[in-house]
Amino acid sequence: MADEITVDQLVLEQSVGPITLIDVREADEFAAARVPGARLVPLGTVPDSVDSIPDDGTIYVICHSGARSQRAADYLLAHGRNAISVAGGTSAWVQRGLEYESGPVATEPGA
Repeated sequence: MADEITVDQLVLEQSVGPITLIDVREADEFAAARVPGARLVPLGTVPDSVDSIPDDGTIYVICHSGARSQRAADYLLAHGRNAISVAGGTSAWVQRGLEYESGPVATEPGA
């Protein structure tokens, strides 16, 4: 099972330098509120997206509350990636009063 960190620990990781953060919620949830720097990879697309997720370090996985991110992190871990789930998810992030982004996101070319 993949490890978990809190949103406070995620803030510390972000303060050290750029991280790979994927958000496995659906597009409408992602548009409503997201952690700055997160990349949308809906849970159902994770198996098809593994090769496009950088594998040169830790992959932090977030969702709304932590259940979907744990499933995605477990999948990534089983496929040779160092993945960690963010417990409490975006909900905990927003409740902590941390800065978040909202609004539609342009689709990446080739995505």
